[in-house]
Amino acid sequence: MIRNFYEMEPKLQSNCHRGEGTVRIVNIFDKFETNIPFFHYTVLPPGSSIGLHTHKDDNEFYVVLKGEGEMEVDGVKEAVTAGCAIKNRPFGTHGLRNTSDTEDLELLVFEVKN
Repeated sequence: MIRNFYEMEPKLQSNCHRGEGTVRIVNIFDKFETNIPFFHYTVLPPGSSIGLHTHKDDNEFYVVLKGEGEMEVDGVKEAVTAGCAIKNRPFGTHGLRNTSDTEDLELLVFEVKN
């Protein structure tokens, strides 16, 4: 199956994980027969964020496609830009904020069940 996530209709999510603003999420794939429950294309407009949250026994990965932001993983904040891949460990806490005043922060997000 082939899907072009740039052509798919996004869902708007306000205050994602108690973050700021509204993010756009394209559910590229979900509930398919693998240990990956979802695969999303996510866009954070300037000033928006995915709030700090903690997962259960899974790994979640963020791959930054475009833009710049600040990622917090387990209390450590670090700048991220296009090309950064971030692993959020099981039971870890993380959040992401778009730090640009003008550019969207675009990323792929997927979860892998253990």
